[in-house]
Amino acid sequence: MMNTANNSPRERLIFALDVGGGLDEALSWVDRLWDRVGLFKVGKEVFVRHGPEIVRQIHARGGKVFLDLKFHDIPNTVVKAAEAAAELGVAMFNLHALGGRRMMAETVAAVQRFAEKRGTPAPIVLAVTVLTSLNDDDLKIMGFCRGTAETALHLARLAQDSGVPGVVASAEDAAAIRKACGSSFLIVTPGIRGTKEVAGDDQKRIVTPGEAVSRGADYLVLGRPIRQAADPAHEADEIVKEIVRGLASRAGG
Repeated sequence: MMNTANNSPRERLIFALDVGGGLDEALSWVDRLWDRVGLFKVGKEVFVRHGPEIVRQIHARGGKVFLDLKFHDIPNTVVKAAEAAAELGVAMFNLHALGGRRMMAETVAAVQRFAEKRGTPAPIVLAVTVLTSLNDDDLKIMGFCRGTAETALHLARLAQDSGVPGVVASAEDAAAIRKACGSSFLIVTPGIRGTKEVAGDDQKRIVTPGEAVSRGADYLVLGRPIRQAADPAHEADEIVKEIVRGLASRAGG
């Protein structure tokens, strides 16, 4: 399990590499931000466009990768996909907590065995709780009896019981998850926005970087607020300053 106590504020910032276009355009963001962020999130669009090659190229530039493909399938299929992610050398990847206890437990165990056999660090496995694009009404429409907060907390506990070291969860849910799952349980938080409006925003449950960290988030995922800034590198630096303030607030609390 990864300890974030010694992580610098910069290492806690994950840049969402969710850009269209060619491989060169995506990698231009890596070249621009490699010394400003801790990890690059490779999501579905980028991975479908460019495949494993983009992960290799990010590594060649000294960057670390959070592979955000949200594996959700029968246990054997997810295990094989997880082993492939570990073979790529990614620092993090995620799966859906809704895949169930067996899927999560078998994946964590398989990744650990794979890493030990190769003599390499095991990637951090994260469980996705409730997407930040969903609210209580959305869950009700889908047949869930609980709202987003209660569902996220329940899934976080299930993930921890299954051996998963952390979750992807909204900052709105971070404080409750931190209280229930303890200080060493990792919380990676998307849906982070600054004070400026972001064009084309489809996130519904969002907070600022400082608020998210003060509530218990260990890592923050940001894409458009940095990409759409007049000076993306400067914006990343400002977000790191927000992370510092959030950590100070959390320590003081």
